Amino acid sequence: MIEAIGLTSIPRKEQPPAVDNVSFEAHTGRVTALLGAPGAGKTTALRLMLELQRGRGITYFRGRPLHGIPHPAHEVGVLLGDVPGHPARSVRGHLRMLCAASGVPARRADEVLEAVGLVSLRDERLGTLSRGMDRRLGLACALLPDPHTLVLDDPARGLAVGERRWLYDMLREHAAQGGTVLCSTADPKEAARFADHVVTLDGGRVVADQRAADFARTRLRPRVVVRSPHAARLSVLLAQRARSTQRSVEVVREGGNRLCVYGSTCAEVGETAFRNGIVVHQLADEVGDMGPGAGAGAETSTAQEPQPSSAAIDSQTGPDPEPGAAAALDPSPEPKFAPPAPDPSPEPEFAPPAPDPSPEPEFAPPAPDPSPEPEAATPAPDCGPEPEPSAPAAAAAAAAAAVPAPEAVPAASTTLEPPQEAPADDTPQAAPSQQLTTPRPTTVALPPPVLVRPAPTPLRPVRYEIRRAAGVATGYIVGACVLAVSALTAVLLARIGHTPQPRLLAAWPAELPLPPAALGAGLLGALAFGDEFRHPALAVDRGTVPRRLGLLTAKLFVASLTALALAVLTVGCTAEVLYLVYGSELVALPADWPALTAGWLALVTGCAWAGVLAAGVFRSTTAGLAAVVAVPLLVVPAVHKMTEGTSARGPVPFAGRLKGGLPPRWPFGGEQQLEALLRLLAQPVGGAMALSVLALLCAYAFTGLRSRVR
Repeated sequence: MIEAIGLTSIPRKEQPPAVDNVSFEAHTGRVTALLGAPGAGKTTALRLMLELQRGRGITYFRGRPLHGIPHPAHEVGVLLGDVPGHPARSVRGHLRMLCAASGVPARRADEVLEAVGLVSLRDERLGTLSRGMDRRLGLACALLPDPHTLVLDDPARGLAVGERRWLYDMLREHAAQGGTVLCSTADPKEAARFADHVVTLDGGRVVADQRAADFARTRLRPRVVVRSPHAARLSVLLAQRARSTQRSVEVVREGGNRLCVYGSTCAEVGETAFRNGIVVHQLADEVGDMGPGAGAGAETSTAQEPQPSSAAIDSQTGPDPEPGAAAALDPSPEPKFAPPAPDPSPEPEFAPPAPDPSPEPEFAPPAPDPSPEPEAATPAPDCGPEPEPSAPAAAAAAAAAAVPAPEAVPAASTTLEPPQEAPADDTPQAAPSQQLTTPRPTTVALPPPVLVRPAPTPLRPVRYEIRRAAGVATGYIVGACVLAVSALTAVLLARIGHTPQPRLLAAWPAELPLPPAALGAGLLGALAFGDEFRHPALAVDRGTVPRRLGLLTAKLFVASLTALALAVLTVGCTAEVLYLVYGSELVALPADWPALTAGWLALVTGCAWAGVLAAGVFRSTTAGLAAVVAVPLLVVPAVHKMTEGTSARGPVPFAGRLKGGLPPRWPFGGEQQLEALLRLLAQPVGGAMALSVLALLCAYAFTGLRSRVR
């Protein structure tokens, strides 16, 4: 169960808050729709509930706020917008990466893929998925940790009818198995179709909190849409027929040749047009939206008021039509938007006489008339009701108008399903919005529940980082480019001459601040955090990339392994190329190779660490690589100037004392290793790199503490 209490966003300057004191409940076992027009505050309310945005109020998920849940992903599955994944990563690789982050077995990815129907696309890249497949993947990511609650922000936006039906069937199945579903939408017809409870927002406030049956009866209203070049004449004729038969019929002209007729049927409107020789281009049953205030004031609103009828909107017709002139034909009130039915028989009041008792087509001419007018014979309006799969709530609203007993409407509105196709013949049938059907058996199946969750281990973030780094080809491409550039640089340096052998093996010209291997290691380290902020797969339910110590340690560890492998491969590749081109003279092992090897590995690893920490602090891959390049260009001269200068306490500079080693001898040994470390730090690049890494580590810790305090 979800309990949202007093959600209020922080206003910007003099503007009112986007969400103001929003409170509602979403019960377990039900699908709750958060309905509102664009800009009503739906997304802001969801972000406040998930603590992704600062504001006032609190939300309880099964009695606990989100920050009080040890593993929020196991409790709440979130889908806000598109799937935040690297476009070059495969579908299966993305889910396996999230499995490692959530602490569920890797086989869970295959189970979820089978449930959402993406088994055949598991090797496809995320950037090549269509809108419908992306929605399926987003739902798979939300279901991956087997959460109890699903929070989705307009998941059906841009989907086809079949994809919407499948998505809502999945959500209803999750609720049927004891889960809680909260889903936002901007279409009231969709809300009445898939939801059990509807919470309506308007201007950042809750204006209605109703069951789906009450929402369909008070908010939605059946109507007949007519398009004709003689719309004005047809409007007058419909008004005359309504007055002569004492029917409550309202005609609203909406922009040009479009009419909306309330309180009538397709058969009556089509018959009037046919008898008077009026060409009809469109004739269909629809459901009009009475606006967000209709549910709150349903007891006092009437069908004769032109304000709500002129605002009737069909979600499939694009932008809002301009309100036209409404003809209120009967001053008698019409409670709950249902036209009075003086005749208990279901026959329409304008049904033409027919010699044959069998039902006639809705737009067939009267049988006694042997010579219909020629103008009426030319048009061929589609008299059959056009199905509206995206608006099944029309059934509940039309049922309220057709059934005399008001108490039968709430029960019928929950068992409505839109027809799949139009009728094949012209026999008169009830409109799609008036057919009461039993619930269609669902064909979806959720993935099996996670019965045993493994205990958190330090290897969980390491597995995540390895799958993240190995899931895309960026690291392999960078490594190949580094090896190629290093080999070519070493060959050119050997040809020119005057280059020491250590620099030759490292492919490090004196003119460059860093060798290609160090720059490549820094770039890979910067990508470790840069990709997290560019494609925030871990920030869906947290708002930003989590600054946990375990994640940072895993990134530093994997970056160190990558840097060491790149350093060894670079030296081996350059040595092999030099041996093939110039012989064995240039690849002889130097006498002080241990110290040179330690310095080389420390330099490459330090660049990788600097890239990881700088990208984590500045949240950008470019900033991480810039910090790596800034170390030899800016930090090294400053450190060299500080350490090489003489001190007032002694004539020997600080760097010279470090190179001299330790005067006292320790009883437990280890002097040689410590002296080698001090000599390494005494070098300008080594000292600058150590100082930069320490400063970036402190900055990362500070930003992490600041975000935690916020």
